[in-house]
Amino acid sequence: MYPGTVALTDVSIGFEGGRIHALIGKNGAGKSTLVKIISGAVQPTAGTILVNGRAVQIRSPRDAFREGIATVYQELSLVPELTVGENILFGRLPKKRWSRGLVVDWNEVFTRADALLDDMHVDLDTKKKVSQLGVAQQQVVEIAKAMSFTPSVLVLDEPTSALAHHEVQNLFELIRGLAKKGVAIVYITHRLQELEAIADVVSVLRDGDLIGTVNIEEATPETIAEMMFGEVVQKARPAGLAVEQEPVLEVRHLSRKDGLYDIDFTLYKGEVLGIAGMLGSGKTELLRAIFGSDTIDGGEIVVGGRTVTRPNPARMKKLGLGLTPESRKEEGLIPLLTVRDNLCLASLNRLSSNGVIWKRRQQTVAKKTVEELRIAVGDVEQLVASLSGGNQQKVVVGNWLNTEPLIMLFDEPTRGIDVQAKQQMFQIIWDLSRRGISSILVSSELEELVEVCHRILIMRNGRVVGEVGADGLRVDTLLELSMRD
Repeated sequence: MYPGTVALTDVSIGFEGGRIHALIGKNGAGKSTLVKIISGAVQPTAGTILVNGRAVQIRSPRDAFREGIATVYQELSLVPELTVGENILFGRLPKKRWSRGLVVDWNEVFTRADALLDDMHVDLDTKKKVSQLGVAQQQVVEIAKAMSFTPSVLVLDEPTSALAHHEVQNLFELIRGLAKKGVAIVYITHRLQELEAIADVVSVLRDGDLIGTVNIEEATPETIAEMMFGEVVQKARPAGLAVEQEPVLEVRHLSRKDGLYDIDFTLYKGEVLGIAGMLGSGKTELLRAIFGSDTIDGGEIVVGGRTVTRPNPARMKKLGLGLTPESRKEEGLIPLLTVRDNLCLASLNRLSSNGVIWKRRQQTVAKKTVEELRIAVGDVEQLVASLSGGNQQKVVVGNWLNTEPLIMLFDEPTRGIDVQAKQQMFQIIWDLSRRGISSILVSSELEELVEVCHRILIMRNGRVVGEVGADGLRVDTLLELSMRD
């Protein structure tokens, strides 16, 4: 339990040695909390943990390791400038006596690391620096580091989130090999399309409750959708959001090596177009390609009837596009600058004359935006880093609205913000639609797409594989369509 929130409620679940047990659920379902409890990072307020039938107290990650539980988190914890061997045995490097005392026994370090990787059937140079490895190899090193504790339970949190398709298959072989050695694998994933390929059994959490556990043979898209969403209450999009049959953006056969393939669609004036798909489907990559943040290898982008050659952010902004990126802290904001600065970054050309940026103009624009978007801030000279997540997100959006765009690209605009802030974000998008400004909305929360959008494209493996109208669409139906091959 967290202050004012019950994250898990009376969850009873078991993980068996030799089996890969997938744990799924939408954001806020309780997966992360359960993993943190198992790994000793968070203490439960009630309940018991049993390991091999014996009740244990896990008050810290050290206790978890002692009880044979190792966790590999989505955010890797390797030291880039150390070798593979050093990272695997980090904090436990073997020592040997020397004339002046104890020193690291480097031969033993690499011998142990080599033996562990050999046992895992992994071919990797243990003397190579981690910084020289790709993401997939770093993920393997992280797993090897966990396996160096000889765990009976291995928890993998979104292990494939940053991997390409062929890298995922290699990782799956490694995980299956560990399961065959009798290790109980707890596999947390948002990529529901992976379940059939890797899991033996699937458990679903929803709003802190364990909804059920099924063998993979019973885990059809329909079953998973029903367990994840239950009876969904359809929220109505406001009336009066008319879409004019005037194309404002046309994407024709757009392709990008190793990511996007023959993408083709049209966006109309005032339309809110959603893009649905599982993690890794190419949604973010598509928005970045349209905005020119990533280069394209084929196809064309037409804005207002004009074909754009070699799109880049400066050119696309000039044509009336704005992009709120998926990661607001890394790509959407400059935390050490003020709210005023951050609200005016994209429109500095409008607020300057003869190369001089006028602070008074910035303040006027910033105060107007704060009022229109209801950004909770006492003073526009306040650092943007001091704001809540929801208000920071409004600053990111406001920054681009101040460029007076014709098309807005929203990449996960409600990630990490509370329910009230989400509704305010939806209202901003709907207000844009009323003004004839078109939007493309990418969201992992399928309920949001159904609630907010006029029409939804479905992506899988870098391709648009379907299109549905949002009116009358059920969330579980959209999930099934996103999961199907």
